[in-house]
Amino acid sequence: MTATSTPASNRPAGAIRHGSSIGQPLTRRDGPLKVTGQARFSADNLPPGTLHAALCVARIARGRVTGLDVAAAEAHPGVVAVMRPGHAPALAKDPDAKDGPFTFRLDLLQNDRVRYANQPIAVVIAETLEAATEGARLLAPTYAAETPRIGLDSGEAFTPDSVGVGAPPVETDGDVEAGLAAASKTIAATYETPAQYHNAMEPHAAVASWDGDRLTLLMPTQALAMSQARLAGLFGIRPEDIHIDSPYLGGGFGSKGVPAGPQVLACMAAKLVGRPVKLVPTRTQMYGPMGHRGPTRQTIRLGADAAGKLTALDHHIRTASSSFDDFFEPAGRATSTLYASPAIAIRHEAVRLDTGTPLFMRAPGEATGSVALESALDEMAFALGMDPLEFRLANYAEVEPITGKPFSSKALRDCYRRGAEAFGWAGRPLQPRQTRDRDGFLVGTGMGTATFPALIFEGMARAEIRADGTGTVELGAIDMGQGSWTALAQIAADGLGIGMDALTFRMGSSDLPNAGIAGGSGHTATAGGAIHAAAADVIRQLAELATNDPASPLYGAGNAGVTAADGRLTRRDDPGRGESVTDILKRAGRASIEGQGKAGADPAAQASYAMHAHGAVFAEVKVDPDLGQIRVSRLTGAFAAGRVINPRLVQSQYYGGMIWGLSFALHERAEMDPRTGRFLNDNLAEYHVPVNADVPAMEAILVHEDDAVVNALGVKGVGEIGITGTVGAIANAVWHATGVRVREMPITLDKLLG
Repeated sequence: MTATSTPASNRPAGAIRHGSSIGQPLTRRDGPLKVTGQARFSADNLPPGTLHAALCVARIARGRVTGLDVAAAEAHPGVVAVMRPGHAPALAKDPDAKDGPFTFRLDLLQNDRVRYANQPIAVVIAETLEAATEGARLLAPTYAAETPRIGLDSGEAFTPDSVGVGAPPVETDGDVEAGLAAASKTIAATYETPAQYHNAMEPHAAVASWDGDRLTLLMPTQALAMSQARLAGLFGIRPEDIHIDSPYLGGGFGSKGVPAGPQVLACMAAKLVGRPVKLVPTRTQMYGPMGHRGPTRQTIRLGADAAGKLTALDHHIRTASSSFDDFFEPAGRATSTLYASPAIAIRHEAVRLDTGTPLFMRAPGEATGSVALESALDEMAFALGMDPLEFRLANYAEVEPITGKPFSSKALRDCYRRGAEAFGWAGRPLQPRQTRDRDGFLVGTGMGTATFPALIFEGMARAEIRADGTGTVELGAIDMGQGSWTALAQIAADGLGIGMDALTFRMGSSDLPNAGIAGGSGHTATAGGAIHAAAADVIRQLAELATNDPASPLYGAGNAGVTAADGRLTRRDDPGRGESVTDILKRAGRASIEGQGKAGADPAAQASYAMHAHGAVFAEVKVDPDLGQIRVSRLTGAFAAGRVINPRLVQSQYYGGMIWGLSFALHERAEMDPRTGRFLNDNLAEYHVPVNADVPAMEAILVHEDDAVVNALGVKGVGEIGITGTVGAIANAVWHATGVRVREMPITLDKLLG
C-alpha cells in the first residue's frame, strides 16, 4: 500500500531538512519523492493478482443500448468477465438516489439507458490491459438512438431551485428598472462561455480489492470521508470498513471532490471477480462522467450616472445541467459581492441537455461570471470616457452589496494600487487601437477584478509530542498539487514548537482524522485550522504540567503566559525563562502527550461579516493586425488572501490560476456535434490548453492582509482566485488592442477578423 507519511527518516538521501516557520518559502517536502518516482499515485499500484478493467462507453448521447457482443469479448484470450446490466453486483442503494448537495447520480450499469456520450455501458475485466481494451472493442454495441438535446437553446428554460451548492438562483436589491431609467449612460450586452472539460494530469483511476465486506481502494479523491460515506451507502457497508489511500493527486480542480462512476465501477468489478481490479479511464473517457464546467449565456445591463457611479446592475444567466441531475453554474456570485450599486438583480435560468452532469471546476461561478461582469464594467468605463481602473475604484464596495455585511478585511484597493504600479498602468490611452510595437503588432492592456469567498469546512486532526523532542501530526488531508504536504507540515511544526526535521506528518489516508474537503480553496483554512487546534491542545497540556510543577522554571506562569518554539516552552513575559519539552515530560514520567483539534466556520462571524479574498489582474496582449493572432505578452496579478503560510507555494497557485484564465480566454472550448451529441475534441490534441510558448512573463504580487475574523489562522484560499480576474483582463486587453469587442469565449482569430 502506498505510504502516507513523509517523516524525516523516510526522505531520500540528500533531501534538505528545513526549519519550521510559517511564512517561509520552503520547497515542497514531496518534491524529491515526485521527481525521483518514489511518490506513488493510484494508478502506479498493482497489488498481487490484480486484473485490469477497461470501459466500453456509449457512442450516442441519448437512447438505449440494444446489443453487446458479449460472446466475442469473452472469447478473447485473457478476458475474465464482462460486467454489464444484468451481470453486475447488486447495489444496496439506487445510484440515482439523492442524499444531499454533494450526492450526484452515477451511471453504474443499472439499465440499458444512455444519458450522454461516453457514458460507461460495460466493463471488460482481463488479465492484461491489452486484453481488456480489445475485449471492450469487441463488444461492438448497437443502439436505438434518440435525438440529443445539445446547446443552450435546446429545451425549455426554467428557474432551478438552487445554483451551485444551495445558493439562491435569484437575488435582488433595489429597483433595477428605475436605476436604469435614471442613468446617464446604459449598456446591455450578452456574453457566452462554453462548456469546459476536466483534464487533470492524473485520470480518475482506482485500484479496488475486497476482503469479505471490507473494501480497500487506491483512488485519487479530494474528500476522503465523503467518498467513504458515498461508497458505504452504495455497497451497504460501514464507512469504517472502507479504506481509501490517496496520498498524491495529479490534479483535481473539483473533479475529484466526489467519487466518479468509473471509480465505483472498479469496486463493483473487483467484487464480481473476487480479485483486485485496476481501472484507469482513457483521456477520451474523462469527457462525460467526470464533470465539467457548464456553458453560460449572460446578459448584463448596466446604468451609471455622469459621475461614473453605478445606478443599476442587472445580470441574467442561462446555463445548463444534465437531463438527469442538478448542478447549475452559479455565475452570478461575483456580481453579488464586488461592486456597489443601489440596485442589483441576479437571475439564473437553466435548460437540460443530454450531457454528463456539470460539476465543480476551478472557481465555479466566479470564473464564468467574472468574464461577463468585468467585460461589461470595461464597456461602461469606455462609454463614460473613464479609465477602467478609476471606474472600478469609483464603484468600490465598502460592504457586500446584496447582504450589506461588512467585509472581514478590505484590501482590494491595495491590490488595485500595487498591481497598477507594478504593471505600469498609468498613462494608458483610453481609446482602443492606439499602440503598436516595433514589429507592427497592435498592443492593448486590460484589467479585471479577482474575488473568491474565503471558505472553511469542518475538519479534525490529531497531534502528539514525545519526550525525545519529536512530534507527529495526523489527519486525512489531501494534496492535489497545491503543496499541502509542505504548508500543513509548516503549520504543524510551528504549532508544536518543533523543527520540520523533528516532525512526522501523515495525511492522505481515510483511517486518519477527517480533514474535510480539499476544495473551494478552503483546505488550508480547514485542515490547517484543525492542526492548529490539535497542536494547541498538546501545548496546553504540556504547559499545565510545567506551570503546576514547582521544579519547573515555568512554575506559576499559567497557560496564557507560555509560548512554544525550538522544542521549548518559555514565558511570554520573560523569554529567558523556560525549559525543553524533553525535561517537562521526563520529570512528569510521561512518554508523550496527545491532543485533538477541530476546525469549522464560526456561525457568529459568518452571520456578521462577508469573507473574501480579492485581487486585481492586469494583462497586455499583442495582436497581428492582418492575421488576428493573439498573444498575451504580460500578466500581473496582485492578490490579498490573508496570512500567507508559504509564499513560494502561494505564488505558484496564483500563476496556475492566471494560466488557467489565459486558457479560458483564448483556448478552451468543448465542441460537440449537434446532430449526435458526440464530442469532436475529446483529447488533448484538439481540446486546446496553453503550452509553455503561450505563457507570457508573469508576476504575482502577494499583498499583505491581516484578517482576524476569517479563521483562527487568518488564512484564505489562493487556488481559484487567480482565474477570476484574468479572463476579463485578457478580453478587455484584446478589445483595447483591436477595437473589436469579442463577447464569446474563447477569443479566437476568426472572431476578430469576421
